[in-house]
Amino acid sequence: MNSLLPENLVVLEIANNHMGDVQHGINLIKEYSKVCKKYPQFNYAFKLQYRHLDSFIHEDFKERFDLGYIKRFQETRLNEEDFDLLINCIKDNKNFAMVTAFDNESYNLIKKQPIDIVKIASCSFGDWPLLESAAQLDLPIIASTAGANLETIDNVISFFSNRDKDFAIMHCVAQYPTPDKNMNLSQIDFLKKRYCDVRVGFSTHENPGSTDMIKMAISKGADIFEKHIALPTEEYPINKYSVDLNQFEDWLKAASFAQNVCGEGNKRVLDNKDEQKSLKSLQRGVFFKASLDTGHVVTPADVYFAFPSEEDQYTANDFSKYSMFTLTKNVTKNQSLSRKNSKNINSRKNLEKIVNQVKKIVSDADIKLPNKIILEISHHYGIDKFDKFGMCIFTLINRTYCKKLLICFAGQNHPEQYHTKKEETFRLLYGDASLILDGKESILNPGDIVTVEKEVRHEFSSKSGCIIEEISDTHFKDDSFYSDDAINKNMDRKTHVTFFSNS
Repeated sequence: MNSLLPENLVVLEIANNHMGDVQHGINLIKEYSKVCKKYPQFNYAFKLQYRHLDSFIHEDFKERFDLGYIKRFQETRLNEEDFDLLINCIKDNKNFAMVTAFDNESYNLIKKQPIDIVKIASCSFGDWPLLESAAQLDLPIIASTAGANLETIDNVISFFSNRDKDFAIMHCVAQYPTPDKNMNLSQIDFLKKRYCDVRVGFSTHENPGSTDMIKMAISKGADIFEKHIALPTEEYPINKYSVDLNQFEDWLKAASFAQNVCGEGNKRVLDNKDEQKSLKSLQRGVFFKASLDTGHVVTPADVYFAFPSEEDQYTANDFSKYSMFTLTKNVTKNQSLSRKNSKNINSRKNLEKIVNQVKKIVSDADIKLPNKIILEISHHYGIDKFDKFGMCIFTLINRTYCKKLLICFAGQNHPEQYHTKKEETFRLLYGDASLILDGKESILNPGDIVTVEKEVRHEFSSKSGCIIEEISDTHFKDDSFYSDDAINKNMDRKTHVTFFSNS
């Protein structure tokens, strides 16, 4: 078992449903493990609850069996050896061992055992002494948020993040069982949006016979699920919020169904060949208006678009400003533009490559960008020469002041230019950079700051790639003048694409 939170995790919460009877607990683990093995797409963790009752319960209340929780805790008490046996059974059945500790003393026991995951219960969410104990372990953490206000959730997430913990939070409603009207499953959406870097799961206490909530939780993007389990016998009845074996299997079937129909949610998936074939049959084909000779570069004036398209024909969906079609054979009027009579060079692939390079260097530099922002790609001598001459630019602010991020790739040069209206200050955030000012070179190290006054000619280059922060007066489109007049005359030297930083 590794030290990271497993993907697609189902947590089987035993709680006190071992009933203080080790053999009953072992039977419970074995029987539920049989059901789990039928659904191998999930990982499984069996969860125990630890309370060091001698110190957990106040001295004056230890015999107060008129108080429901105290009576239940005392009657289902297990010792260290008992828990060892249960953990061994969990491990023998190839599952993860997980523990909710309700007091600091119980963490001493966790340190002695092969526990894989620790849980923070909703009642302990914001219990700072307990959170400190959890954070000191080299174990991943799952924390339930029932009843926690926004400030507390913010603080707990900040606490774990600042300690580089591998953790997740769970939407949870602490009513046992929870009425449907109080499930508030859209809190999963809220938590995922607010804490976009944190995994969000669903700890469920609804009517045990219901399978609707798990399907909706999966459709909202939850990928950790917790369910209370029990093994009812004549001696040990079941409570109102725990499932029996049949209900658990129905619940897993529903979860499996929901995952299958929801599919992949973290990237665009286009693997339905029947769908692609159907759509292609409805697209307009590209046809020639007149006869043309081999070697001709096809322009929009040469073609028209009509239905239906032919086999191997290019369609209107293929015909864009990024595609350059050159004829490899003579063609006649009304003939189709196809892969058999032309070759196509698509510059969009170059743009996709550039965008992916930008994503990598931004990630390596640990710079956070808005999820949706315009990326300016400067290809001074054409996009086919971008690897040698060019720069990528994010304009973050352009008001009476301007802030940009300038990105040079490894081995790339941004040709010499100057401005007449704005003064710029550059700070190297990441990588290495050479800055030449009026012919004099300066090598920048991360953190170095250089100011470039108006009309000072400057150019950049980088050996391994760099990100430069630019702060200046307002940027005007007509205020960039290149020493090479061929660049000034190139009206197609910039391409703007929408950059999605989270994709």
